[in-house]
Amino acid sequence: MSRQLSVARVEELAQSVGQKQNVEIVDVELKGTGRNQLLRVFIDKVGGVTHSDCENVSHSLSELLDGAALLLGEYTLEVSSPGVERKLKRREDYERFQGQKARIVVRDSEVARVGKSRFVEGTLAGVENDEIVLDVPGVEPIRIPLASIDRANLKFEW
Repeated sequence: MSRQLSVARVEELAQSVGQKQNVEIVDVELKGTGRNQLLRVFIDKVGGVTHSDCENVSHSLSELLDGAALLLGEYTLEVSSPGVERKLKRREDYERFQGQKARIVVRDSEVARVGKSRFVEGTLAGVENDEIVLDVPGVEPIRIPLASIDRANLKFEW
């Protein structure tokens, strides 16, 4: 089974655990190879994630993973909250965090559209059609097609 397919299957199992535990599965990452694999599962819920939430998801998911034998070799499972600078991956993420600061990295083909850099920071102003609207100080709001976003995360400011 390919690594990408393994991660997709792990994410399916994590989603089923998340539904039962009333937490959102934000992201699943697999780093390393062989005996040094690190499987990270990021969870969230309204009101914030507790240590107990992480522990419960970790225990339930571990049992499913051990039974499914999806990962070749040994792995370490880490379950945590996505943190204050959480990734934005789905349309719903951009809608949910409207009004908050974000850092967006666009694909190379979109650089001319948003300026001279692949990086754009601003306030999430909404989602219209399949584009996010980003308020950037000093310029007109920028519209970025969701398909043109390489990666994005909330931007925490002290």
